[in-house]
Amino acid sequence: MKKIKYILILLITIFSCTKETPTQFSEAALNDVFETLNGDSISFKDILEAQKGKTIVIDIWASWCGDCIKGMPKVKALQQEYKDAAYIFMSLDRTHSTWIRGIKKYDIQGEHYFMPSAKNCDFADFVNISWIPRYMVINEAGEIVVFDVIEADDNKLIEALKN
Repeated sequence: MKKIKYILILLITIFSCTKETPTQFSEAALNDVFETLNGDSISFKDILEAQKGKTIVIDIWASWCGDCIKGMPKVKALQQEYKDAAYIFMSLDRTHSTWIRGIKKYDIQGEHYFMPSAKNCDFADFVNISWIPRYMVINEAGEIVVFDVIEADDNKLIEALKN
C-alpha cells in the first residue's frame, strides 16, 4: 500500500509541475456552498471572510480516511505550535451524521464544514482533490501560499506558517 501511495504522489508531483499553482480561489470556488455544524449553508467566500487577516490552514479530510486519521496528531501538533492560525476542516464524509461523529471521536478542534456534494462541486474542481488528507495554507493577505500537500508536517506548510 505504501508503494502505491508513493507512486501516486510521484505521479501527482510530476503532472502538477506542469501547472501553475493558483494564488487566488476562482469565483466559482468562492461561491460554492457548504454546511455548518448546525446544518446552515455558508459560502466558501464567507468562510474565508470570517478569518480575514489570519493565516488559514485548510484540511480536507473524511472520517473514513485512514491517512486523514493517522495525520490528525500532526495537525494537532501544528495547532499547538501555530496557535494564531485559523484551522478550517472541510469534510468529504458521506453523511452529515458520520461527519459529526468523526469530529467528536477524533476531538478535532477548529472550524468545521461539510461538503454535501463531496468531490462533485466547484470547490473540489478548483482544488482538484486527488488525495486526502489535503492541506492548503492561505496567508494573511488572502493568497494561497500552499496549494497541495498531503502531510501536515510538510516543510512547505510549516514554512508558510512561520512567515
